[in-house]
Amino acid sequence: MNVIKTAIEGVVIIVPRVFKDGRGYFFESFSQREFDEKVRKVSFVQDNESMSVYGVMRGLHFQRPPFTQSKLVRCVKGAVLDVALDIRKGSSTYGEHVAVELTEDNHRQFFVPRGFAHGFAVLSQTAVFQYKCDNFYVPEADGGVSIVDSSLSIDWKIDADKALLSEKDAKHALLKDFNSPFSIDMDLYPEFK
Repeated sequence: MNVIKTAIEGVVIIVPRVFKDGRGYFFESFSQREFDEKVRKVSFVQDNESMSVYGVMRGLHFQRPPFTQSKLVRCVKGAVLDVALDIRKGSSTYGEHVAVELTEDNHRQFFVPRGFAHGFAVLSQTAVFQYKCDNFYVPEADGGVSIVDSSLSIDWKIDADKALLSEKDAKHALLKDFNSPFSIDMDLYPEFK
């Protein structure tokens, strides 16, 4: 796998080696050994999958400490614009984001570390999206930042007025009104000390 660093440290794009022939293709979608060596030590404990239609926007989600989550995400059918938003108080990149298009054809994956909010917009007729998480989901620890906050300057590649949001996601605070539970000096991965 090839790891592409982004403008925000710790947020990376992973490009697998894809082997194609007349039968189709094959690639290794995850290797714990290679991930630990090239990205960081993480133990994923939960896999999730969602299916969404064009215009659905999910996010920007995170889990509050001590239930924080890193995510390794990919789109296995269709196309999405995927975003990681830095919500670590004191970070030089607080409020900045990295966006990447994940598609069934490019097979790219996106690593979103703890301390970031995550969301995506569906750009194809339908999309099947998979997440690997390094902590179990705890409903009471759920948090979010408004995915349609124009101050974030995220080009979602769909019209905001055509976006399909859940009732919960429509109620998330704008970044200016948001009190982050994360700070840059927090040890977000104590289990790997």
